[in-house]
Amino acid sequence: MILKNINPTTTNAWKELSIHFEEIKEIHLRDLLNENPNRKEDFSIEFKDFHIDYSKNRITKKTIDLLVSLADQTELKNAISQQFSGEIINETENRAVLHTALRNINPQPIYIDGKDITEVIQNSQNKMEKFCEEVISGQRKGYTGKPFTDIVNIGIGGSDLGPNMVVDALKFYKNHLNLHFVSNVDGDHVQETIKNLNPETTLFVIVSKTFTTQETLTNANTIREWFLNSAYKEAIPKHFVAVSTNLKSVQEFGIEKENIFPMWNWVGGRFSLWSSVGLSISLAIGFKNFKELLNGASEMDEHFKTTPFEKNIPVLLSLISIWHNNFFNCETEVILPYSQYLNLFPTYLQQAIMESNGKSVDRNGDKIKYQTGGVIWGSAGTNSQHAYMQLVHQGTKLIPADFIGFKESLYGNNEHHEKLMANFYAQSEALAFGKSKEEVHLDLKFNGALKTIERLLPFKVFEGNKPSNTILINALTPRNLGSLIALYEHKIFVQGIIWNIFSYDQFGVELGKELAHKIFLKGKK
Repeated sequence: MILKNINPTTTNAWKELSIHFEEIKEIHLRDLLNENPNRKEDFSIEFKDFHIDYSKNRITKKTIDLLVSLADQTELKNAISQQFSGEIINETENRAVLHTALRNINPQPIYIDGKDITEVIQNSQNKMEKFCEEVISGQRKGYTGKPFTDIVNIGIGGSDLGPNMVVDALKFYKNHLNLHFVSNVDGDHVQETIKNLNPETTLFVIVSKTFTTQETLTNANTIREWFLNSAYKEAIPKHFVAVSTNLKSVQEFGIEKENIFPMWNWVGGRFSLWSSVGLSISLAIGFKNFKELLNGASEMDEHFKTTPFEKNIPVLLSLISIWHNNFFNCETEVILPYSQYLNLFPTYLQQAIMESNGKSVDRNGDKIKYQTGGVIWGSAGTNSQHAYMQLVHQGTKLIPADFIGFKESLYGNNEHHEKLMANFYAQSEALAFGKSKEEVHLDLKFNGALKTIERLLPFKVFEGNKPSNTILINALTPRNLGSLIALYEHKIFVQGIIWNIFSYDQFGVELGKELAHKIFLKGKK
């Protein structure tokens, strides 16, 4: 076994955290702030364009010290080294986990089966760059000699969610090409996508590692049939490319070998946007911006690898999440990006986090008796404030929140942005500090509601003491988005190590697929 099999609940740190939790579980954030006027500065981290404020959590310096001890006692530092060096930490599938190698600014040789993978990564990126430049410039054309105007990405899961999220998040930087994403096997989805497209000027990117994924292949074949209604079979190589390892099946589909981009088994699907799976990203924003995305992720990788745990952003956010999950028994976390550009970010994180850490057996194969992965949800603020934030503020469930905001707007509309950020700050403060009976009483009295004070008072009180983190970033750039995504990737990894689970397999998605296939075949008889 590469990774140590350490049940976290048997460590001294866990036992001390359990005692510590009983001591501070009723403490209020208002009291913590009153005790330490410098609390915000003491519980914040600056990194590049990022400011992380984790002061609005029910934690003390002792809490952090004990959580860091938990990371040490579960041998996190050694696990980080094993991942980055290419050890087979995805043991159930006998694979390394090296999506970080795809974005390494200063690559050191990493060997898989005796081969240095840095060379194949560079070759793949060179191929992507050349292809994208030809499409964007109009040098590469469709079968009637017209330049491409539209790109359709055909994939599902990690072959769709990552590229779709990034293209949507960085649409401010997009070029003239229009990007479309087809994922659901629902025929209405694919038909709505292609109904207004011109086959003469549309390029299709099929993303499937095995080229056997039911949803992707069904959609690809439907689109191929639609394309051939107006084009001839020999035109397929000009309009279809693939990201896959199954060269034989891809070529049988009609795609030429030089238009097949590689995938590797040491890159998991939900962490694959940094690879050729990001071809649609590169087509949408240009390879230069795609490279900036990679560079930003690489900077977060270096921070994660080299920074002491007590100042390490992914480690600290992961430990605080474990504190909420395993001691406060919180079952969900809400992700609240205060940017419409990041509206798909919570959806992307749902797969990344829940498919990774939704496990109930440990690395030894034994049933786990403690909580692992949380339920992730959310959407863009301020829309969320007019929807589900009522439950977060006054509901019976304790729901930790991550607020993600930007100091600058991209279009420079200051009035809009000032109002947006006023809400960004107000929501985290309201969750933390609430509104006391005395404050409500005074408000009602001031507004002339003397006769209804006693009746309305309990409904207008906000208990507060709801935990949150604030991630404030200078501006939404490709580089900063890369760092943000990598931050959450490393958070996933840290939680998996401490929970003593394998984060990089996903056997749980297979049973439904198997049954669906049997039901489909049975219906055909």
